[in-house]
Amino acid sequence: MTTSLPRHPAIACAPCEAVLAQIHQPAVQLALWQRPRPAALAWLDGIDLAAIADIDCWIDAPFRADAVGKQLHAAGFPAQPATAALTADIVRQMRGFAAITHSPRLRLRLDVVETDACRRFHMDYVSVRLLLPLVGPGTQWVMTDAPPHAPVQQLQPGHVGLFKGRLAVAEPAVLHRSPPIAGTGQRRLLLVLDPLDQTANDQLSGRAA
Repeated sequence: MTTSLPRHPAIACAPCEAVLAQIHQPAVQLALWQRPRPAALAWLDGIDLAAIADIDCWIDAPFRADAVGKQLHAAGFPAQPATAALTADIVRQMRGFAAITHSPRLRLRLDVVETDACRRFHMDYVSVRLLLPLVGPGTQWVMTDAPPHAPVQQLQPGHVGLFKGRLAVAEPAVLHRSPPIAGTGQRRLLLVLDPLDQTANDQLSGRAA
């Protein structure tokens, strides 16, 4: 399902993966692939996220499924084959993101979030960051030049957003934050990928969100 977004030169969005490459355009600060969460990941809604540990590690190319699978197993995800689809989707995102950023290493985070985390709208201190909400409310974002009382936009589960950061942008046009969930009992599962910025920063010119 796609949602209507404001037309703006800083935003590139489409229901196809190819739109992510638009992050290379100088004016674009958010490239958004508006895909539904794969049906094979529906089982994530039924797991106890309180029993899952956060993942935060660096993985080298070629981003093999066995390396990602070991991290998922250590974090407490169910044994194979239940995690096969999750492993495959993470590997797909890593390979695509590495191709866009020309990064031979990626920082992989899979965060279970139960607080407001980064509650203020901000821009991360990276060149570009991939955010993919898997369970629960997705990352919220706004345009810095939006009129007062303009609606806050939000990623949906399955959406893949590439957000430029301060290493690539002098004047922010897009800011994002974690959705406010403190006290609601909700938990979020969020995939975050960062490039090795010494490499990626040449090509393109925090915690959870």
